[in-house]
Amino acid sequence: MTGMGAADASVTATQSVSAASAPNAIDLPFRVSARADYAIRALTEIAAAGGGPITAHRISRAQAIPHGVLLNILVELRRAGLIRSHPGAGYQLARSAAHITLAEAIDIIQRDLSRPTIEQITYPGAAGPLRDVWLAVRSSLFSVLGSVTLADVAEGTLPSAVRALAEHP
Repeated sequence: MTGMGAADASVTATQSVSAASAPNAIDLPFRVSARADYAIRALTEIAAAGGGPITAHRISRAQAIPHGVLLNILVELRRAGLIRSHPGAGYQLARSAAHITLAEAIDIIQRDLSRPTIEQITYPGAAGPLRDVWLAVRSSLFSVLGSVTLADVAEGTLPSAVRALAEHP
């Protein structure tokens, strides 16, 4: 995962998170940067707008994302082709929310969802098989994030496999 900056904080899985108390990082078995969290929340808000443009101000208020930070994230998402901007009107998805996965959006913002050098890691002695554990964790992470779309989140219809994992963590 990417390194966390001095301004980053984390929230444990047992804490509830509201838009007003948004974390700077989700501290689970992996880390999602604040920017990636904000990007997913902004994209979900755009998806929930029903196809029409939504202003950055409205997204910022609805998701308690600092406006300046949001604008920078929206620029990255636009450059990556996930959203379109309409001056004076706002932002809308460039393609269907059902065709944008959380993994794709996080990868655009975070660029390092998990360490790409994990294949090169070796551990001495009895810890040797640990590398395979980390590879399996990464694979599972990509499997879940790659199976959930913005539409799933915006409509509250997560895939059954994801719901089952969430119900029995």
